[in-house]
Amino acid sequence: MPDIVLETERLVLRTIGEGDAETQFRVLNTPMVMRHLGGSLELHEIEAKHAKTAQLHAREGFSFLFAIEKASGDLIGQCGLKRVDSEGAKNSGNMEIGWLVREDRWRQGFAREMVESVLDWAFTRHAAPHVVALTSEGNVPSWRLMERIGMRRRTDLDFDDSRFPPDENPTILYSLSHEEWRSRA
Repeated sequence: MPDIVLETERLVLRTIGEGDAETQFRVLNTPMVMRHLGGSLELHEIEAKHAKTAQLHAREGFSFLFAIEKASGDLIGQCGLKRVDSEGAKNSGNMEIGWLVREDRWRQGFAREMVESVLDWAFTRHAAPHVVALTSEGNVPSWRLMERIGMRRRTDLDFDDSRFPPDENPTILYSLSHEEWRSRA
C-alpha cells in the first residue's frame, strides 16, 4: 500500500506502489510528456524504474512520488528526488529533483506546486546541502521553472548524456543550495 509522503493545497504526493506502472504507462508515457526524457517507455522499463524507486525509498527515505489531484483522484504527474546517476555527470551522487506533468494539466501551476513541496522535503527532512535539476536547453518550460524557483544555471556542470539524442544534449544543470532556499522562504 502506497504511503502519503507530502501534501499540498491541491495534491497528495505518495510513494509508487504495486500496479502503478500500468497507470503511469497509460497516463504519463505520452510522446509529448516524454519528449525531453528520452521518449516513451515500454511497460517493462517503467516497471524496472519503479523497482529502482522502491529500493531507493527503502534505503534513503526519498524517491520519486506519484502526484494525485485531490479534487479528482487522478494521477497528474510525478515528482521526487534521486541521486544523480547520469552517465557523464560531473556531480554523481548529488540529490536531484525531477518532475513531469500530464499534458491536460500543463500550465496550471501543478509542476511548481510539486517542486516547491519536494524541495522543502529535501532541505528540511533530508538535510540536503543543495539540490540540482537536469534538463536540456530545448526543454524551455523546465528550465524556466528552475529559474522561477531560484535555481541557478551551472554551465560548469553541463555534460553530454549518451542516453539522449544530440538535440537533447548537452544536459544542462541548475542548482539551489540550502542557504539560497532558506533565504527565499
